[in-house]
Amino acid sequence: MRTGDREPAAARYRSRGFTYLFVLFFVAITAAALAALGQSWHAGAQRERECELEFRAGAIARAIQAYRRATPGLEQNPPELAALIEDRRGLVVRHHLRQIYTDPFTGQPDWQLLPDPADPRRFIGVRSRSSQELLRSDIGPCKAVRLASDCAFRALDYARGTPFSPPQAASSP
Repeated sequence: MRTGDREPAAARYRSRGFTYLFVLFFVAITAAALAALGQSWHAGAQRERECELEFRAGAIARAIQAYRRATPGLEQNPPELAALIEDRRGLVVRHHLRQIYTDPFTGQPDWQLLPDPADPRRFIGVRSRSSQELLRSDIGPCKAVRLASDCAFRALDYARGTPFSPPQAASSP
């Protein structure tokens, strides 16, 4: 065997480091892409919770308004959320709300009830108990809010029977 056919041992060991570097760069780029994707998913989930807050709290506020209108002349607010599900004040049981919605930020049906100034035993609206910061500054009837608990959904804000409409995407000129 001739000695010129073989490459030197030092050249063989030098070429092996490039594969290791390539794998390291690939892992770093993949980690950066996954981090950006995770932030995007988090922002998307946050926007979804904000839309759900607007829908669910708005539905409760509209149900309070329907409860008030159910007995003309009396117009009293409900004493608890369960009264919106089964209103037994008349001859016919009315269902102003199908279910007690959970707060999308806390995951519990633990809404903060806003007391009626005329009768503190009854409530006129709800608000979230979460101190989560919002991406949007206008949620439902609330303008310039920073936290989820800053926005109060009152029945009087829905007195005209304003239907829920999802937020519109910004139109391009």
